[in-house]
Amino acid sequence: MATPKPEEISHPPMDQLQGLEYCIDSNPSWVESIFLGFQHYILALGTAVMIPSFLVPLMGGTDGDKVRVVQTLLFVEGINTLLQTLFGTRLPTVIGGSYAFMVPIISIIHDSSLTGIEDPHLRFLNTMRAVQGAMIVASSIQIILGFSQLWAICSRFFSPLGMVPVIALVGFGLFDRGFPVVGHCVEIGIPMLILFVAFSQYLKNFHTRQLPILERFALLISTTVIWAYAHLLTASGAYKHRPELTQHNCRTDRANLISSAPWVKIPYPLEWGAPTFDAGHAFGMMAAVLVSLIESTGAYKAAARLASATPPPAHVLSRGIGWQGIGILLSGLFGTLTGSTVSVENVGLLGSTRVGSRRVIQISAGFMIFFSMLGKFGALFASIPFPIFAAVYCVLFGLVASVGLSFLQFTNMNSMRNLFITGVSLFLGFSVPEYFREYTSKALHGPTHTRAGWFDDFLNTIFFSSPTVALIVAVFLDNTLDYKESAKDRGMPWWAKFRTFNGDSRNEEFYTLPFNLNRFFPPR
Repeated sequence: MATPKPEEISHPPMDQLQGLEYCIDSNPSWVESIFLGFQHYILALGTAVMIPSFLVPLMGGTDGDKVRVVQTLLFVEGINTLLQTLFGTRLPTVIGGSYAFMVPIISIIHDSSLTGIEDPHLRFLNTMRAVQGAMIVASSIQIILGFSQLWAICSRFFSPLGMVPVIALVGFGLFDRGFPVVGHCVEIGIPMLILFVAFSQYLKNFHTRQLPILERFALLISTTVIWAYAHLLTASGAYKHRPELTQHNCRTDRANLISSAPWVKIPYPLEWGAPTFDAGHAFGMMAAVLVSLIESTGAYKAAARLASATPPPAHVLSRGIGWQGIGILLSGLFGTLTGSTVSVENVGLLGSTRVGSRRVIQISAGFMIFFSMLGKFGALFASIPFPIFAAVYCVLFGLVASVGLSFLQFTNMNSMRNLFITGVSLFLGFSVPEYFREYTSKALHGPTHTRAGWFDDFLNTIFFSSPTVALIVAVFLDNTLDYKESAKDRGMPWWAKFRTFNGDSRNEEFYTLPFNLNRFFPPR
């Protein structure tokens, strides 16, 4: 075998990924776009159903209440996705529900002033109004940081090296949503995982009329097959004598969504009544808003790479955060029971399908709004068992995490400084939240446990988030440890041209506002 040449050994850094079929402004045919948009809608259902399914019963709500919350969440997700793709970062990102809000919301649910209400329905309504009030107040954090361009100023301290752990843990940090949930029903989850990988990777070269149909629609095809298989197991009585938890995760008729859903229902603001405001609740919710901001920052950068775009300039990123704050405000006004953030699984689907078209995501937003109003039809798709979604998450979360690791190519990983920062921030990003989770599961409260509940909620929420811990550690070390002599090692020369809108000519194609709005909001 001949000795390889030097140019055959090294792989030069590349601004944009290779092998992507469609970028932000290049669109598949309308028929293909509609099916791809529907695929993103199906994927978004997982989180939209999981969060209310867990929280609503804790609040005293019924199956009917759960369905209404799911419908409202999907409706607001659709609106927020359209706002973000039109006026925010303009990246092809679905804006979905966020798990970051779980800690302060559970704290509100267990507030003594609410748990003392004996009537379950009244307790549900009062808890919902308290969550809405806290979210409305807390949304101001992102609105101010975004539209004032303060987050753009903060982002100037981010280097490619500092962003690696943040983006990687946006995916890796969700590991407990993957195989642990697949394990709740392995006879459905394992076949789904195998089928999705087979269609999207091993059979991706199978073409029908020059369309890689198995790769492009792997999620739709495999979900349909496994869902039908799960229904067959349910109808045949395979789970009749199994434990209640197994039946809940495996059966296709246990969600009680279809029977409880109305045929037509249009969500509207203040549907649950006037929000109530409490300073302690709002302060705890502000931590969730900050976590959502950090996680979304990493997800936006991953989405830009998977959509074959340049990294979003600082003012574009800040603009997107501002509109995300508007989204959290809408979530509070409508009563979605959780705030909004970039849907990590839908970012991963961009890479799996190799389609980063903005139009596809806008079509998926249309499906969210449409099916949220047609309750029975939306509930039918929402009744897909959770292990099916979890199996797909195993692939898509990992794909997003690997995009974060790909930023290492712009840094010098032969530097002990860089190895130290990357390793420590990744390890602590995993380890600190895991400690908080284990402590909470045993003690039934977080490690921070004082008489000031708002203070507990704030710190526990911050340190439950892997990307947030990684950002705190990585950005601090990167900007204090030999930073003046290490600009090239950190990847700053490559990063510098993407910090401003005019730094790269491609930014105009990707991030210019529609309807000639740049006349009123000139790029910086």
